Amino acid sequence: MNMIHPGPRAPDRMQARPALLRPVAGSLRAGQTVMQAVGTLFADHGCKGGVVSLAGLRCEPMRYVLPALSTDGLHAAWYSDTHAPKGRWTVESATATVGWKDGAPFLHCHGIWSDGRDRAMGHLLPFDSTVAEDVAVEGLGAAETWFEALPDQETAFTLFAPQGGGDGSGLFARILPGEDVVAAIETLAARHGIRDARLHAVGSIDHIRFAEGHRMDCLATELRFAGARLARGTAHVPIEVVDIHGHIARGTLARGANPVGVTLELIIEPTGETP
Repeated sequence: MNMIHPGPRAPDRMQARPALLRPVAGSLRAGQTVMQAVGTLFADHGCKGGVVSLAGLRCEPMRYVLPALSTDGLHAAWYSDTHAPKGRWTVESATATVGWKDGAPFLHCHGIWSDGRDRAMGHLLPFDSTVAEDVAVEGLGAAETWFEALPDQETAFTLFAPQGGGDGSGLFARILPGEDVVAAIETLAARHGIRDARLHAVGSIDHIRFAEGHRMDCLATELRFAGARLARGTAHVPIEVVDIHGHIARGTLARGANPVGVTLELIIEPTGETP
């Protein structure tokens, strides 16, 4: 059974805006919050939105939350209390979608981090986590396309939605609850004439089924794509994901068995010819 959300079902289940993507590369500076550092990086490149890998980032303090079951009688899922581990933590892998909220830069990041003894995965709190050492990062940005955090009537959350657009061959997209991730990606790409691409995303899936045969039987999850791609129109989607207990899993999404939970924010980066 898919998540049951409180609001009316939006008619458009796959939102997308074209984007002229360009590389974003530079350093996040020690002493800034993660949000300040990423916001500055994107502003320096003249980009309103995009995606960035935070692998190699060291944070002290590190603050994050896990997915959680909702107890408010409204939302289909929620967040845990804030995890505030001691010491310096290194991000092993993390994807952050970048955009705007209330007139200021904002990001949404899921990743895995370690202090050398313990490992955890979750939803990074970018205003509460501080860059401990300068670090070089890379990503993709767009000047005229971005994600905007907007109230979403269906889920009763404030969620990133693609805005703007232009003549670029890339896509900023959001896949809505209940849509199969693999099928939705292939449908979106086909609509826009994209056959080969790298796929960057963060979001949630309701009760995950992996092509390798294992499962994550949990209503609320937080995930990131890990080397996902589109090849000749077929999506191959490895992910890293955490459940409400902090259990981490990896694997490739099975086709037709992985409905979006609350949202999936996606950037499609074409790598081949497009019409």
